[in-house]
Amino acid sequence: MKPIKERMDESILVCVYYGPNGERLIQRGCKIANMMKCPLYILTVDPKPFDELDAEKSAYISQWKELAEKHNADAFIIKDNEKRPISKVIAEVSRERNVTQIILGQTAQSRWEQIAKGSIINSLLREVPFVDLHIISVSRALKNPDGHFEKGCRAYLVEEDDQYRLTFKHTKAMRYEGIFFKESGTDFNNGLFKFMKDRETLQVQVEEGIVKDLTNVSVQPNDSEDDDYL
Repeated sequence: MKPIKERMDESILVCVYYGPNGERLIQRGCKIANMMKCPLYILTVDPKPFDELDAEKSAYISQWKELAEKHNADAFIIKDNEKRPISKVIAEVSRERNVTQIILGQTAQSRWEQIAKGSIINSLLREVPFVDLHIISVSRALKNPDGHFEKGCRAYLVEEDDQYRLTFKHTKAMRYEGIFFKESGTDFNNGLFKFMKDRETLQVQVEEGIVKDLTNVSVQPNDSEDDDYL
C-alpha cells in the first residue's frame, strides 16, 4: 500500500534518458518528493516505438520501473513513438499531472547547438513558465571505497588521429568536456574521464593522458555523497 501524500499542491516530475545518470535522477526526485510528501512521476521519452527498442534501452526501462515501484512513485510514464520535441512532451505531461517541479539531467548539447537550436531548458521555460526546474549535472564523484581515485577535476579531450589527448585547458580544438578522476599514487594522468556523448553519460579509461577509444567502463556515480547537498 502506497503512503498517503499529504501535499497535493506540489508534485515532482523526473525526466530520465538512457545512461547511468537516470538512476541518480530518480533517487534525487524520490528524496525531494519524500521530504515534501507530494506525488512523484517519472517520465521517459523515445522517438521509437516501445517494441523496437534494443535490449540495452529495454533494460534501462525495466530498472527505472523497479525504482519507481521501490520508491512508491505515483506513475512511471513512457512516451514512445514520439516525434514531437521533448520539451513539448514534458510540458504536456506536466500540465496533465499538475506538476510544479521538474528534475532534468544535464544535456549533452554544446553551446553552439544551444544557440542554433535552442536548449531544452529554454523551451521548457517558455512552455511551462510557472514550473520550477532542477538541473542535475553529471556527478563529480565515483564509488571509490578504496580511495583508488582522487577527487574529479574539469578536463577536456582533444581528438588526435584515431585517439584523444587529455588536457586541462579549454581550446577551440576541444572535442569533449568532462571530469577527470586521476588514479591515486601516480605521477601520470591515468584514470577515468567522465563526460556526456549523444545524451548519455560515459566513463572512459585514460592511460598516460591518452584515451584510445570511447568504450564505456563500468564505474557508477556515488549518489550518497552527492545527495548530501540536497
